[in-house]
Amino acid sequence: MANDVKVYTVNGATAGSSSSLPDWLTRKRAAKGKGKRAIREHVEGTIELIQGFEFPEASNRIKSTRDGHHVVATGTYKPQIRVWDLDQLSLKFERHTDAENVDFILLSDDWTKSIHLQNDRTIELHTQGGHHYRTRVPRFGRSIAYHFPSCDAYVSASGNEIYRLNLDQGRFMNPLVLTGEDGDIAGVNVIDINPAHQLLAFGIEGDGAVQFWDPRSRSSVGTLRLPSNRLQTNIGTASSGDLSVTAISSRGDGLSYAVGTSTGHTLLYDIRASRPFATKDQGYGLPVKNVVWIGGGSRMAGDGMVISADKKVIKIWDRNTPSTNFASITPANDLNDLHHIPGSGLLMTANEGIQMATYYIPQLGPAPRWAGFLENITEEMEDSSTRSVYEDFKFVERSELKTLGLDHLVGTPTLKPYMHGYFVSLKLFEAARLIANPFAYAEHREKMVREKMDKMAETRIRTKKEVGVKVNKALAEKILRDEEKAKKREERRKQRKAERAEEDMEVDEINEDNAEEAERPSVLTDPRFAAVFESKEFAIDESSREYALLNPSAAAHQRNGARPKTAVEDEEDESDKSSSDGLGSDSEDDDASDSDNSSDAGELNKFDPRVRPGQKNVRAQEAYNRTRERNRVAGRTSNVNLVPMRAQTDGARTVDKNATFGQRRMSTGPKKQQQSSLASDVHFTAEGGMELSWMPSSGPQDADDMLVTSGGAPKKGKPKRPGVESFGAGMERGGEDRSADVSENDRKGRTQRRKGVRSGSKNVFRKMDG
Repeated sequence: MANDVKVYTVNGATAGSSSSLPDWLTRKRAAKGKGKRAIREHVEGTIELIQGFEFPEASNRIKSTRDGHHVVATGTYKPQIRVWDLDQLSLKFERHTDAENVDFILLSDDWTKSIHLQNDRTIELHTQGGHHYRTRVPRFGRSIAYHFPSCDAYVSASGNEIYRLNLDQGRFMNPLVLTGEDGDIAGVNVIDINPAHQLLAFGIEGDGAVQFWDPRSRSSVGTLRLPSNRLQTNIGTASSGDLSVTAISSRGDGLSYAVGTSTGHTLLYDIRASRPFATKDQGYGLPVKNVVWIGGGSRMAGDGMVISADKKVIKIWDRNTPSTNFASITPANDLNDLHHIPGSGLLMTANEGIQMATYYIPQLGPAPRWAGFLENITEEMEDSSTRSVYEDFKFVERSELKTLGLDHLVGTPTLKPYMHGYFVSLKLFEAARLIANPFAYAEHREKMVREKMDKMAETRIRTKKEVGVKVNKALAEKILRDEEKAKKREERRKQRKAERAEEDMEVDEINEDNAEEAERPSVLTDPRFAAVFESKEFAIDESSREYALLNPSAAAHQRNGARPKTAVEDEEDESDKSSSDGLGSDSEDDDASDSDNSSDAGELNKFDPRVRPGQKNVRAQEAYNRTRERNRVAGRTSNVNLVPMRAQTDGARTVDKNATFGQRRMSTGPKKQQQSSLASDVHFTAEGGMELSWMPSSGPQDADDMLVTSGGAPKKGKPKRPGVESFGAGMERGGEDRSADVSENDRKGRTQRRKGVRSGSKNVFRKMDG
């Protein structure tokens, strides 16, 4: 990005930041079939606009067809030609050649006809069916151009001759012989044909000049001398013979030329003047590979933009202000060729890498018709256009190498020098660190366990929360206790889950979940229920009959006083006491902090002897013995309160319709002696109630006697029959008369079909026999 101009890499290695990455870091070997391996670019964070836009080793030249549907490129190794279908964004075919390509020209509007200049002095003609014809030139060629009006192919080579191959006649014509002021010409590097007036321009090597020839008269019409002294002074050279012209590009208006030199300068000329009106320095002192005039494009680019490229950098600049760059692109690999898609902001490059790079600049021009979707995804590509992570490698300083014992590897391919240190494989670094300090993992694990235990110890101290409410304090305390129990259950559940986890690092995530759950609203903090704990109008009357019906256990506890504690509650009190007083042992503190509440944890009733055969739950047995002893002692002194047996305290015989059956029977009993004896053991309370003490009889009683007062003598009843057990109130067992005759059907059940009934199989009635 330069001057807020965004450059998106849509094929190949990411430009810009990737140029600072070492070449060995951007390449990985991918295994192919039968053990063969090929180097392949590993690019992350970029999209692949054209599938398979690459060569096995490197690419030489790249051009697009005039119809805009295909891209043709040459590369190696093995030398080959590849054609991509832009409508399908994929490779169309590939064709192998005998020699590596130097330059090629597309003769037709599509890819079907082309002429190729090879590095073995051959010229090959290719058609849709394949290789068509091959011929040779006397010297090694450097550039090729095609003159459409005369069907002449011009080939420049090392020397002063320009070879002409006429494709219409199928033979070589007389070559063009160039002459220089100082004598013979070492060679011609580049040929350009002006699209407006077909003027030929030849870039001379070592002479610092451009010769213009008229193809009609096949004679020179002028020579352009470059300012050699000024250009060579900038790069610190003194020889005037070193300046060469390496790139020429003519503008469509027929008047402007862009000339690239071997010193890394680009000069813009008007054909009517001998002095350049603009000069651009690439900054590296390397020969200029390509110079391109941008025609059309977006409104911002206009027609005044120029692209100049050497093998290190691509610069886009305005011809009127060459000192400032519109955009600058640093490819990931050395550049061999550059091609601009006409009328768009897309640039394609051939380079020394496996993947050919493609760059999209929205401010330079719109996306091509076959890649219109690029305009919609440029925002997504913005974040992925920079790579700053070194994967699978560790940067180590020189001082750290000695600590790890790897200083003897300096100078070997294992250590890659970079800035003030080295890059080393991550696997090798981990192994060396483990050997240098074998207790590193144990120390790290001990540290993590210590941090975990410290966090768990913070929750051991439990303080009793005061409920700050005005009314219904008992209800608020009950809600608070329920919330605390639910919270403890959840903590224990997650603690057990953390213990089963493979890594101790999951404890931090669990603590975060607990923090989120702690923020859940409660009834006490909900503003909708605030009046329940503030206004006296919502106060609960615990002495009312409705409260007793809804809370029978609480009402009985309030009426009879404190009930004896259960084993679970007693265990909870002991654990709280030991944790608060600090008198218990360390093991007891740990048990109390881990369980928090025996009734909640379920340690007493979750003990399974089948899991641990031969072991006993000592705590459960001790709690059971304490509860049994306490209940036994309490049973000696406590009284049993029964429902009053009489509805009236006077001797009246009137019967209350609301009285129970027992009250009615006692009020109407005929035996005065029993009433007098009962009256002596009846106690009346201040509230109008009645208490009665009684004990069961040890001998047989009369059927009418349902109660026996304490100290009363048992009455004489009926003689006990053998085999008969009496329960009182006329209930007996075993008094059946087994001598009575029982019919066969009653003893064994029905053994024959019922007769005279409707049959299920036949819809008729059968008659009974006799």
